[in-house]
Formats: sequence, structure tokens, C-alpha cells
Amino acid sequence: MTAIPAGDATLQHSPKTHGFTRTMSAVLTNKLAVVGLGIIVAFILFCYAGPLIYHTDQIHIELSRAALPPSAAHPLGTNEVGYDQLGRLMVGGQTSLEVGIAAALLATVFGTVWGAIAGYTGSFIDSAMMRVVDALLAVPALFLLLFLASIARPTAWLLILVIALVSWLGPARLVRGAALSLRTRDFVTSARLMGGGPWRAVFRHIAPNAIGIVVVNATFQVADAILVLAALSFLGLGIPPPAANWGDMLSSGISYTYAGYWWLIYPPGLAIVCVVIAFNFLGDALRDSFDVRLQKR
Repeated sequence: MTAIPAGDATLQHSPKTHGFTRTMSAVLTNKLAVVGLGIIVAFILFCYAGPLIYHTDQIHIELSRAALPPSAAHPLGTNEVGYDQLGRLMVGGQTSLEVGIAAALLATVFGTVWGAIAGYTGSFIDSAMMRVVDALLAVPALFLLLFLASIARPTAWLLILVIALVSWLGPARLVRGAALSLRTRDFVTSARLMGGGPWRAVFRHIAPNAIGIVVVNATFQVADAILVLAALSFLGLGIPPPAANWGDMLSSGISYTYAGYWWLIYPPGLAIVCVVIAFNFLGDALRDSFDVRLQKR
């Protein structure tokens, strides 16, 4: 019998490694995914590296330079209280991206655990847990967001919790559906017969094998969270000044549309649209790549 060379890297790759490689290859060959990923990276560099190069004062109000049009000194003009609009777009983007990504991650993790437990246990526990989900889904999300955001002073962490509270229901239902199918698979049954407890089954077998659904949904969750933050800020329930986010900038700019101050509206509006579309492009590509991987098995 011929021995397998120990240094053969190809033979040492696990199926999970090959699956991940195929998934990433499928994503990178998707033109829309590359465009979406490029836009996301560009905005991250713009928001976090930009202020290191383009220094502006986003704390002190200077009414003497309020609502100035774009110029060499201020490429995107200034807003109604004298803040440089380009610098504020960078700072506001940090808040929008951080709140959006953090809320999406929190909602995805909690929803995944909830759905995996409900789907794996089944019976009355599953029924009780999903009735909670159904009850929360019956409450209009906007009403719940307005109520929660209005009873306390908005902060970044509060907005993350509020947005996550109405966003975890979708992942919970998706993962629960996958768990109902996975719990009857041979590897889950074998783990249970070998003495593995329910927590091990959920976190070592159910949740990891639903990773395709989780990752795809997470990208859409980020886009939705950014839109929700923009909507809350537009309604005056965002983080109070001097903090900024794109929704708050858009809300403030609309008050000056009659005067033709286009630079107060279009930059934050286009930033929101571009980032949301980019995450949706990436989510669509991930969904297609996971489907292709499953079909090749």
C-alpha cells in the first residue's frame, strides 16, 4: 500500500476548508459582489482613514460659516451650524456603520441561538419559543422602535439594542427551519446516542451547519439596521449632537431644501443608498455561492 505523503497540503485540507474556498471563489467571481465589497471597503476607508487626513472640527459651532457652498476650503460646503460637510460625512459614517454592524451581529447571534434551540428541542418548548417570535412580529416594528427610543436618551448602545430587538426575529425563524431538518440527520442522532447533551448538539452541530443561512442573513441585517438608524434619526430619535450619523444629516438638510442647499441632502442620502446596495449585492452573492456549494455535494 502506498503511503500518503505527510506534506501533501492538498490531501490535508478538510471538507470545511474546501467548502469555504469554493464559497469565496464563487463570491469573488460574482461581479456585483466584487462591486459591493469594493464599495464597503471604500466607505470604511473614507470614514475611518479620512479624518486622519482631512482634519475638521465637528464639535464647536461656528455660525459665521454656516451653509457655505462647496469651495476649495470646504469641498462639500458647510451645514446649517458651520460644520464642514465632508468631515461630518466621515464622522457620521462611523456611527452609521458601527451601529448597523453591531446591531446586525447582536441580532444574528441571538436569533441564531434562539432558532437553533427551538428547532432542536421541538415539542412544547419549540411552540412556546416561536409564539414569542410570532407575538413580537405582530407588533409594528416602527411603533416599537419609536416607543423604545423615546423613553430614554438615545445613545449608540441604546440604538444598537433597540434595533437588534426588532431584528433578531427573522434569523430566529430561518435558523429554526434549518434546525428542524438538521436534528434528524445522522450526525446529530449519532452525537445524541454517544451521550452528547442538547447544548453540544445545538452549538457544535445545528448552528455550524446553518452557517450559510446565518452569514447571508447577516449581510442583509446590516443593510436593514443602517436604514432603521437613518429612519430613527430622520424622525429626531437619533444620537443627539455633536454626534452625527447619515440619517441625522439627511433630516437636518431637508429643512433647507427650499433654499437650494443641495450639498446638505445629496451626500448623506447617496452614502446611505450606496452602502445599503453594497451590502445587498454582497448578500445576494453569498446566497448564490452557498446554494452552488450545496448543489455540488
